[in-house]
Amino acid sequence: MTKGSINVSVENIFPLIKKFLYSDHEIFLRELISNGTDATLKLKHLTSIGESKAEYGNPKIEVKIDKEGKKLHIIDQGLGMSAEEVEKYINQVAFSGAEEFLDKYKDSAKDSGIIGHFGLGFYSAFMVAEKVEIITKSHREEDPAAHWTCDGSPEFTLEASDKTERGTEIILHIAEDSTEFLEENRISELLSKYNKFMPVPIKFGTKEINDPEFTPATTKDEDGKETTEPHKKITVDNIINNPTPAWTKQPADLEEEDYKSFYSELYPSQFEDPLFNIHLNVDYPFNLTGILYFPKMSSDSMQMQKDKIQLYQNQVYVTDNVEGIVPEFLTMLRGVIDSPDIPLNVSRSYLQADGAVKKISSYITRKVADKLKSLFNSNREDFEAKWADIKIVIEYGMLSEDKFFEKADAFALYPTVDGVHYTYEELFNKIKANQTDKDGKLVVLYASNKDAQHSYIESAKAKGYEVLLLDSPIVSHLIQKLESSKENITFARVDGDHINNLIKKDETTISKLDEDQTKTLDALLKEVIPQEKFTVQLESMDSSESPFTITQPEFMRRMKEMQATGGGGMQMFGNMPEMYNLIVNTNSDLVSDILATEVKETQERLITQSLDLARLSQGLLKGEELTNFIKRSYEMIK
Repeated sequence: MTKGSINVSVENIFPLIKKFLYSDHEIFLRELISNGTDATLKLKHLTSIGESKAEYGNPKIEVKIDKEGKKLHIIDQGLGMSAEEVEKYINQVAFSGAEEFLDKYKDSAKDSGIIGHFGLGFYSAFMVAEKVEIITKSHREEDPAAHWTCDGSPEFTLEASDKTERGTEIILHIAEDSTEFLEENRISELLSKYNKFMPVPIKFGTKEINDPEFTPATTKDEDGKETTEPHKKITVDNIINNPTPAWTKQPADLEEEDYKSFYSELYPSQFEDPLFNIHLNVDYPFNLTGILYFPKMSSDSMQMQKDKIQLYQNQVYVTDNVEGIVPEFLTMLRGVIDSPDIPLNVSRSYLQADGAVKKISSYITRKVADKLKSLFNSNREDFEAKWADIKIVIEYGMLSEDKFFEKADAFALYPTVDGVHYTYEELFNKIKANQTDKDGKLVVLYASNKDAQHSYIESAKAKGYEVLLLDSPIVSHLIQKLESSKENITFARVDGDHINNLIKKDETTISKLDEDQTKTLDALLKEVIPQEKFTVQLESMDSSESPFTITQPEFMRRMKEMQATGGGGMQMFGNMPEMYNLIVNTNSDLVSDILATEVKETQERLITQSLDLARLSQGLLKGEELTNFIKRSYEMIK
């Protein structure tokens, strides 16, 4: 038997491991199973090239709980180690970088995969164990088995073992503060979280299933009633993982059903099928595989479900925080990304600045744009039907990624209030003749709520104008981007002004009122209408148009909306009071009646009632003012 000290110059490395190498102690199981997987796959490679005489067979990794003995066993059938290799890999290599690690990565260790980088993966066991044993037998028959023991101090023992089967068994003597890891449910949960798609089968206990080779016999009793004997059960290994998940296969080998089935495997509690998927598969200039799914999304809320994409490194689950690797606008998708090229052993700030990661992010953006274009071209009708469920991702992408914005011209849709969908080019060609104003600027009209803005939409449609329905929460940001990217266009919401002012033409309508009447009307209105809330505009319009119309200036409303959804530099607008324009049609019969009324009190009542009707149409009449309006209305119709 050998006794010795681990080659570690920092005596307190074990307390450090226990306290802060990972904020989550549960990671130890992922690390130990990953080591077992590596040992198994390395053996597979050595046997395939003839460098190992061992029979590879069908190896698996087994996890066993000994609750009574307070032990957790992780057993693999991989390469195994000789006593010399234990000395080299466990005692020396593991801590060769300990000082460098402590100096350089102390601050960022909690959110990084630092342990594996320094060969410390095995030592994560000491986060939950007071003593760890390794019993190992090399794939080389001539090498005797070895038994290593360490109680978390720098001292260890290394002696011969009578183990005869190839591979390594790690025995964790679970510490008093970590007994949760002796519970079957807890280990089952961790295996499902971290090891669900590991490339080597993982056994955790056994389960009973119906014997596939047994055919139940059917017999008849005296009355001719049939009975079938119970199905014979057999006990089999409980394999908790799928070693060949869909993303590891070629797209040509998968049907649509396979993608849906894998989605259910990833998200068992999700009952709705995804709208479509994007299979990522690249091996140059970096390795990346994965499948991204577009789930159904609500377009009227920004409650996007992030952290649904799972990041793997060679089929080992790492995190569901893929910020910096997946472009931000795609983080609301679901699915899997797997890449050995993502440097997970460094802090997140380094990750975001890493060149390889930026290329991966650009590739994913391009791939998603290409897939969307292909779906649009191959089945436009289906794409239009799904638009409401996917638009928030596409619009967010157009805002945040310039390259995606350029590509999106081919598939981004602009639906009208009547349900017709245009691409930007189609929309431009459709409206340029009718919706270009007297200064040569193309005015794109839009509504954000068909019901609330119904009367304004109807006024625009009466003139033959197209009105888009743009109702996502980031629409103000999007139209700002479009106005700055496209030439000579402006967007105007239909309730931003009277329709004649939104698209100004050369023709003018003569007012029925002379100059004195106009001045009188203006003074009368300003006496009754609260100046701090409304700016009164007298306009000569068609007599059939509404007498009083409330609009909200486009610029101010848009800035306030942008500030509400995180527009940088817009804070000043968020604090400003709501201001509205009151457009009074000087050619309406009601305005003539107001001027002709000689009783001041009746005049004021007509103005107040007309203003309240206009406010009611905009949803601005509430509380006490609404109660007074209703009372007044009943009195007027008595």
